[in-house]
Amino acid sequence: MRRETLLNIALFALLPVTALAALLLDEPFIITLATKAAILALAGVGLNIALGLGGLVSLGHAAFFGLGGYAMGILAAHAQSYTPLLESPFLIEGTKSMPVIWLVAIIVSALAALAIGALSLRTSGVYFIMITLAFGQMLFYFAISWPAYGGEDGLSIYVRNGFPGLNTLDPIQFFAIAFAVLALALFLAGRLAKSPFGLALSAARQNPERVETVGLAPYRLRLVAFVISGAVTGLAGALFADLNRFVSPVMFSWQTSGEIMIFVILGGVGRLYGPVAGAALFILLEHVLGGLSEYWHVYLGLLLLLVVLFARGGLIGTLAGREVAHD
Repeated sequence: MRRETLLNIALFALLPVTALAALLLDEPFIITLATKAAILALAGVGLNIALGLGGLVSLGHAAFFGLGGYAMGILAAHAQSYTPLLESPFLIEGTKSMPVIWLVAIIVSALAALAIGALSLRTSGVYFIMITLAFGQMLFYFAISWPAYGGEDGLSIYVRNGFPGLNTLDPIQFFAIAFAVLALALFLAGRLAKSPFGLALSAARQNPERVETVGLAPYRLRLVAFVISGAVTGLAGALFADLNRFVSPVMFSWQTSGEIMIFVILGGVGRLYGPVAGAALFILLEHVLGGLSEYWHVYLGLLLLLVVLFARGGLIGTLAGREVAHD
C-alpha cells in the first residue's frame, strides 16, 4: 500500500480517535476542537476543488462561508422568534431542522458562486484574485449594515438546531454529524477528481488551449467547479455557525478567506486530505500556541513560509515523500 494512502487513512482516523479519546477522558472542549477542525476541513475541501483541481486562487471563499452561516442564522432566528421570513405572496417560515438549513445554505451559496464565478472567471491571475476578494468584502460590509440581523454585532441562536434522532447539544453527537458530512464531502471530491469532468478540469488548468481544441470550454469547466466549491464551503459555514450558535460579519472577512486557503496550503494543494491535515494543524497551533501568546499567528506565518518555500506539497506531500503532481 502506498505511503500516501496510509497517511490518508491515518488522517481520516485522527479526528474521530481524538474525539472518542476526549469523550473517555470527559473533555468536551477537546471534542469541540475536533468538531471545529472537521468543519474547517470541510471548508478547505470546498476551496480545494477550485484551487487544487481548477487552479483558481480565490480570496473570496469567505463569501460562501458567510452565506452558509447567515442562511443558518436567519432561518433559526425566525424559528426561535416564531416570525415568518416572508408573509406574502407565500408564507415562508424559519426552521430549526439541520437538513433543511443545509439544503438552503447549499443552494444560496451555489447561486452566489454562479453569479460571482460568471463574472470573475472572465479574468485570470491577479485580477481573478482581486475580484473574488472584492465580492467577499462587499458581502462583509453588507452584513455589517444589516441591522435586522444584528449588523456588526452578529446574530445569536439560543438553542442549536436539531437533527433527526440525535441530540445535537451533546458534543460527541454533533461531532459525529460534522465528521459524517466531511467524510461524504471527501468521498465526493475524490470521485469528482477521477471523473471525466475532473480530468477535463485538470487538463484545462494545465493547458487550456489544448482543451479548447478538443471541443471543451475551459470557462464552463471552471464555472461548474467554482459553483461546486462554493456550495461545499457554504455547507461548512452553516455547520460552523451551528457549532458556535452565532453568526457575524467576520465570516465574510478576507481573513476568513485567508485562513481557509491556509488549511489547503498547509496540508497540500490538490491533495484530497490536504484540508484535513491543514485544518487539524491550524486548530492544534491555535490551541497550543494561543495559550502561550496572543501573537501566535507569527509562528503560523513562519510555518506557512517554510511550507511555501521548502515543502510545496504541504504536510502530506512532505510526509509522503513526493510533491503533488501539479503546482
